[in-house]
Amino acid sequence: MAAYFVTGTDTDAGKTLVTAGLLALARRRGLTTLGLKPVASGCETTPQGLRNADALALQAQSHPTVPYAVVNPHAFAPAIAPHLAARRAGVTITLDTLAQRIREGLSRRRDLTLVEGAGGWRVPLNDREDLAELALHLRLPVILVVGLRLGCISHARLTAEAIAASGLRLAGWAGSLVDPAFAADRTLHDDNLATLARTLDAPCLGILPRLTASDPGGMAAAASAYLELPDVD
Repeated sequence: MAAYFVTGTDTDAGKTLVTAGLLALARRRGLTTLGLKPVASGCETTPQGLRNADALALQAQSHPTVPYAVVNPHAFAPAIAPHLAARRAGVTITLDTLAQRIREGLSRRRDLTLVEGAGGWRVPLNDREDLAELALHLRLPVILVVGLRLGCISHARLTAEAIAASGLRLAGWAGSLVDPAFAADRTLHDDNLATLARTLDAPCLGILPRLTASDPGGMAAAASAYLELPDVD
């Protein structure tokens, strides 16, 4: 059983695409999988309750299937920082209670479990705790998703340094092209990726181009073609 915490250099760095892609790749190789999204804001009201598109994408790649509440125990409607969305909903998220919910998911003992954070590494849970502490609390190695855009080298290095300073292992990183201008000059694009590979002390799990598909499952399948799995025992 292998479990990892997935973080990003920023909001919209491509965390869900990479996470779903890795889960899809594991499923294709015959492994059992579970994707968890502990906290999600920007949810839509449905007859079943609040639902988040990213969490639904992870649920779809979890095999055997699990209820939505297992994947996403805290769902909030406003598309704002999770601790602010929770405050508006009159809810207090604590590290201890959230860690307990994630441990319940981890107890399902899948071959690969990925716990996707929200935003970047230090997104707050409340006025005193943040999501980085959740990864530390659970002692999970970290996969870093680098949103490939201008400035990403500094963002990636600073995040990797913060992960190391917390005492956690950076198990791998993946790049996801979020700004097409980043790839407009192919030589510069390759030089940027070489700099990331040289300065991030972890294996590269893949580089995703801009992908298009008609549904989240198609996006996950397309992403999986560009990715390699981290170590799975």
